[in-house]
Amino acid sequence: MSFEPDEIQSALRRAWSLSTASQWTPNNPAAGQCSVTALLIHELFGGDLLKTPLPAGDHFYNRIEGRRYDFTDSQFDRPIAYMDFPTNRTEAERGATSGQLAELRAAFREHRSK
Repeated sequence: MSFEPDEIQSALRRAWSLSTASQWTPNNPAAGQCSVTALLIHELFGGDLLKTPLPAGDHFYNRIEGRRYDFTDSQFDRPIAYMDFPTNRTEAERGATSGQLAELRAAFREHRSK
């Protein structure tokens, strides 16, 4: 699977749902999706898992080939002051269940192939 950020973003937007994060809404589909999305992107494309502490808790995202990719930044109404702290799957998994990850994996593959 090739890493094409625009295609990935589009597939993620269609794949996110209440099954992938309980904060999801039609008006803010990226809400609550940071952990599960960062885990999936790491699983499929490698790179590094990163986090930035925010008032509501840690925000997770990825670095691939030296570039930051935050596919869930649209959930926020203000830009994030990224700190890019290295993290790991164990920390990110605290914000997503294995069921949510399985749901996102399946939905992402379905929407990516369209």
